[in-house]
Amino acid sequence: MKRFLLVGCLSGLVLAALSLSAKAATSQDEAQAEVTAAGKTLDNFVADPEMGWFRKHAKEAKGLILCSKIAKAGFIIGGSGGRCVLVVKGEKGWNGPAFYAMGTGSIGFQAGISVAEVVILVKSQKSLDSLMSGSFKMGGDASIAVGPVGAGTGATPNADFIVYTRAKGVYGGLNLSGAGLNPSEDYNAAYYGKEASPIDIIVKGAVHNPQAEPTLLSKVAKLYGM
Repeated sequence: MKRFLLVGCLSGLVLAALSLSAKAATSQDEAQAEVTAAGKTLDNFVADPEMGWFRKHAKEAKGLILCSKIAKAGFIIGGSGGRCVLVVKGEKGWNGPAFYAMGTGSIGFQAGISVAEVVILVKSQKSLDSLMSGSFKMGGDASIAVGPVGAGTGATPNADFIVYTRAKGVYGGLNLSGAGLNPSEDYNAAYYGKEASPIDIIVKGAVHNPQAEPTLLSKVAKLYGM
């Protein structure tokens, strides 16, 4: 009887280990899907003929926040928002991505808009420092401005963050002032295989995932080299 109980316990432990392994693999796949989607979002913005100012001035930013899908309440659980990734130019190349969650009811959608892509230029050291904290609100301590669109663009906006939103091929349609942006600890841990804070990922450049290079980092590097 004891032998059967021992075998049963061991079998349970093996099954539990396999289950945890499968969950970890799924989480890493989900995180990589976000990185791949962020790369496609960047492709969409770069290819758009209305994005002349963006292509010319993106290299002046310290980094980029890329959100492949910010959705209106009712489309995702927990209210309006979605996931974003941050990449920043380091001393020896690009650091990131670091995962963030953007959300709450502060996001203002114009009529007829349900889902939008977002690209944010991180322009100042102040804006970058603010992203290293546990939580952050757009337009709070760091200022935000809407990025110029079209041929008749003017001077560079004087703001810590320059925001571009795109929905149904039309720019604008989303007001991010007051929207929360918080580190996604679960996604960061899944993607890098261990706990990793934005400081570990972005400032120290202490963790890396080779899958980020072809799907996102190489695209950002190409944009900055234009």
